[in-house]
Amino acid sequence: MSRDDNVTAIIGGGIIGICCALYLQEKGFRVEIIDRAGGDDQRASYGNAGNLSPWSCVPESIPGLWKSVPGWLIDPLGPMAVKAAHLPVAVPWLLRFLAAGRIGRVERQADALRSLYAPVVDLYEDLLRPTGQLDLIRRCVYVTLYRDEAQADLGALGWRLRRDRGAKLRKIGAGELREIEPDLSHDYQAAILIHGQGRTTEPQRLLSLLTERVLRQGGVLHRADTRGIRPDPDGVDLYCSDGTRRFRRAVIAAGAWSAQLLRTMGLHVPLETERGYHLTIRDPGVTINNTLMEAGRMVVASTMEGGLRLAGTVELAGLKPAPDYRRAKNLATLGREMFPALRVGEAGEWMGHRPSLPDSLPVIGRAPGHRNVLLAFGHSHLGLSGGAPTGRLIAQLAAGRPTSIDLTPFRLDRF
Repeated sequence: MSRDDNVTAIIGGGIIGICCALYLQEKGFRVEIIDRAGGDDQRASYGNAGNLSPWSCVPESIPGLWKSVPGWLIDPLGPMAVKAAHLPVAVPWLLRFLAAGRIGRVERQADALRSLYAPVVDLYEDLLRPTGQLDLIRRCVYVTLYRDEAQADLGALGWRLRRDRGAKLRKIGAGELREIEPDLSHDYQAAILIHGQGRTTEPQRLLSLLTERVLRQGGVLHRADTRGIRPDPDGVDLYCSDGTRRFRRAVIAAGAWSAQLLRTMGLHVPLETERGYHLTIRDPGVTINNTLMEAGRMVVASTMEGGLRLAGTVELAGLKPAPDYRRAKNLATLGREMFPALRVGEAGEWMGHRPSLPDSLPVIGRAPGHRNVLLAFGHSHLGLSGGAPTGRLIAQLAAGRPTSIDLTPFRLDRF
């Protein structure tokens, strides 16, 4: 058995794990990141839409959502699909997901989400400053597009949840929308702007720069599969594909694979993988000036260093099945609806696993009954936004310091 009794192991080398490593180093901890061999391009950190969203405080499940689900499932271009073989697992999870959308619960979830994501842009700027690459982070406006002007209703629940928590929102009509996004289809008659947002121009470069910073500061990156965890009062044994390792503590930041690790500790969590797809078009022939969200189709369009990225869709199919790249090709069709002059041409397709819990809140805190195991997973569509805030909280816990926010809503034992 290899022994690293004074080192904190971080299981997972995505944006959550890397940010945990950086903040732990800031507190004086030695860190080793244990990351799966291969499969880097399937991590959610690799292919997301680049949003850094202080105002992502609206849970995915809200009252009345159930009315939309059947239509989504039968529409081949719809934002949601469930593989038949995965139905026995997906249906119980979906029932819990819909039950979480009761109005009293939604208000509390919104408070928790706002508290977590509020400082995201500032924190990433702080993490990037030593790299000299602050150009990777941009302050921006998030634009939600509507074909029907009447649907752009600032009184609707989702917008009210944001406004009640301090978001600066503004509705614009077709004329002003055309001024700020000239290449957009004239079918869009209105938009709602969320001010005070941020974005990165390339999520994978952001992750690479922060990983390099961890390594320069003495951190270790070890490629192995973690297959089991056995904590005791003095430390944690990790059963890895290349042998058993002993650490002082462990942070589980393995995204959609985190539930498998918890089961080896006798702990269970209703974690589902929402498989997401993107299409990155190298030479689109159109220009996007902001991050755009198509309200009806739930497709996000943003400009990356590698071209125009169209991202979205939810596919419930589990961790093992191969990607169904028809979902990515559908994004090209939806992109042409948004931008009539769009040239698809050369485009890169991607699928990744977004770790999602029924109440839209991640798990952040200590594993019940095990002080040496810290949990940081389940951020769903908001993993990039959750990276820096979650990393800071995990480091505060490890150091025995008061946390920046109340972690009660994020405890594992809420389930």
